[in-house]
Amino acid sequence: MTDNNNSGAALPHPSKRGLGWFSELKDYALISVGVILYAFGVTAFMLPYSLTTGGVAGISSIIYYVTGIEVQVTYIAINICLLIAAIKILGIKFCLKTIYAVFLMALALWLLQRIIEIPDPDNTGNMVLPKLIGEEAHFMACVLGAIICGIGLAICFENNGSTGGTDIIAAIVNKYKPMSLGTVIMVCDVFIISSCYFIFHDWFRVIYGFVMLFICSLTLDYCIRRRHQSVQFMIFSRNYQMLADAINNTGHGVTILDGKGWYTKSERKVIVSIVRRRESNDIFSMIKQIDPYAFVSMTDASGVYGEAFDVMKQGNDKRGEKTREIIVCATNNATKIDLAKQALGDSYDVRSLLQIGCDTRQEFYSVILGQAPKPKACFIKKFFGFDAFAIDKEGHVTLVQGNYDDLEYNIHEFETLDAMSEYLKNSKKK
Repeated sequence: MTDNNNSGAALPHPSKRGLGWFSELKDYALISVGVILYAFGVTAFMLPYSLTTGGVAGISSIIYYVTGIEVQVTYIAINICLLIAAIKILGIKFCLKTIYAVFLMALALWLLQRIIEIPDPDNTGNMVLPKLIGEEAHFMACVLGAIICGIGLAICFENNGSTGGTDIIAAIVNKYKPMSLGTVIMVCDVFIISSCYFIFHDWFRVIYGFVMLFICSLTLDYCIRRRHQSVQFMIFSRNYQMLADAINNTGHGVTILDGKGWYTKSERKVIVSIVRRRESNDIFSMIKQIDPYAFVSMTDASGVYGEAFDVMKQGNDKRGEKTREIIVCATNNATKIDLAKQALGDSYDVRSLLQIGCDTRQEFYSVILGQAPKPKACFIKKFFGFDAFAIDKEGHVTLVQGNYDDLEYNIHEFETLDAMSEYLKNSKKK
């Protein structure tokens, strides 16, 4: 078997070439912003009012109220233990940005306390954190702290980061048990917040803790949903060709539908395009410049999955069994399809060209018929997104894998279908 990682297809998003390092740098910069915001919410609003919440920050705050040990000390100690376990179980790649965020969080918590603290008004000689919004403003502190923490977490999650703590526990549990990350995190947070009653015997702390957790979760969901929200344009225009070209040149997909005006009884083309909400003003400007008399309908698209948008998560079927991974055999030959199904077993849903909508009788798709195995499989990956393999006359197999938006696809060559099957099984185990 030979194994190489050269690109074998024209790439969907060539404009991203060479920007990998910039994207990583941007992720770390924005994670830093998110971590500092979260640390500010804890330091300025949670600690001075003796509030608690979920996660390791909640555990650290409870220990701080009881023993006086500063939160960053407990925070980093607990997270180091969790990170050691995570690196061993999940691998170092999963933890790199989490390690960065954890150490930055500890530093930010320490630094912000030094900046905000003031001499104790009771002249005890100690430094204390001031109650910035009033002595009895516990509920307002709860709300403001939760909102700021939620925004900070959203920025971290949006840039592939994590503040550690219960996120790590959830990822480890999720690897071995069919429990969602959200369920594990919620169980941990409920346990942490409830436990503070047995220490302080104060139900108000528990109630404020759950209010803070609820508002933080709502803020986090709102920020992430708002950023990913998309809109669908339906544009009725006589100058549809120029409009479609202009939208397409900005990197957005365009579909042309046939329509008929019932009043005028005239044929009319309808442009359909889905874009991020933040890009909608650019589309409106484009329409106004090309055809100011176009009729435009813009509607919210609450969930958009697929090319350049969100990735559909793999779920469970009605029997509770995990859905099989789809892989395409670049042929319509029934014998080859059957051989592939036998070799790959029940772990994969092997599909033919016709089963994914690649009708080689159509002019655009007919080009695939004369291709060698490698470009044939790459064609499927580029235009349909599925991992694909092609079998030559001697039975040799070329497999193309990778994410749809990646700059390069991983290409592997095998002597037989059984060799490919063995490789795929070993890859799943890893």
